[in-house]
Amino acid sequence: MALADTLSVLDERLQVTVGLRKQNIKSDNYNAAGTVTTSYDKSDTTPLFGVVAKPWDHVSFYYNYIEGLSKGDIAPSAASNTGEIFSPYISRQQEVGVKVDYGSFMCTLALFQIKKPSGELSSGRFSVQGEQRNRGIELSLVGEVAQGTRLLGGVTLLDGELTKSGVAANRGNKPVGVPNVQANLWAEWDTQCIEGLTLTSGAIYTASQYVNQANTQELDAWTRFDVGARFATRVAEHPTTLRATVQNVFDREYWSGVASYGAFSQGSPRTLLLSATVDF
Repeated sequence: MALADTLSVLDERLQVTVGLRKQNIKSDNYNAAGTVTTSYDKSDTTPLFGVVAKPWDHVSFYYNYIEGLSKGDIAPSAASNTGEIFSPYISRQQEVGVKVDYGSFMCTLALFQIKKPSGELSSGRFSVQGEQRNRGIELSLVGEVAQGTRLLGGVTLLDGELTKSGVAANRGNKPVGVPNVQANLWAEWDTQCIEGLTLTSGAIYTASQYVNQANTQELDAWTRFDVGARFATRVAEHPTTLRATVQNVFDREYWSGVASYGAFSQGSPRTLLLSATVDF
């Protein structure tokens, strides 16, 4: 639940938003017999604040601060207290940026910082006693480079650091699951020979990321390529869009990231996705 109020002045060229969010997280942990071993049901109210200044018609500058309640970590299988659920934690994010919007072309450049608690293994036991700080810069672009041809892309540069740790040697290291670079690039082309048919393609890149706070083990960087098409038509006078996408065209095997401490997400193999959307 969120409660916010926005004040606009100077012919809406300056907007200020102030609000509160009440969040609730409930979690139960079961053992192999189906018995609840640990659980919690907690809530918190956190603030949000934002400012948008629009000195020119196509340019906006903004700043926002937000706190969010997130599910607590679970002790991994390698820990002596495996399966223990830790209480939810509050993350704090600040972001400042500029947005340029000319309709057929839009660009956003943002600087951000996120602080949140960090779990770690110390003497064989998992606990949440550290803190990580992620600072970064994000650039996103979308625009029509020629009639019927559009490009969409973005890149995020991240500087993650363990600012607090119960293990002195880990202070200053990279946090678990935080790559230095993430990037994506997508293209769309409206074919001229078949009305309503659009061909799509794209690539996603994620740099290597550490899987432990000691920074002695890491997942390799990976790149995934997708291709697809969509066809806009009418079925029984209803606007209909048919979509087909092949993800991971080259069927590459890779670990896509760290799902949680000590658990990795495996990249999906070559996958065909089909969907249809009908407007009534």
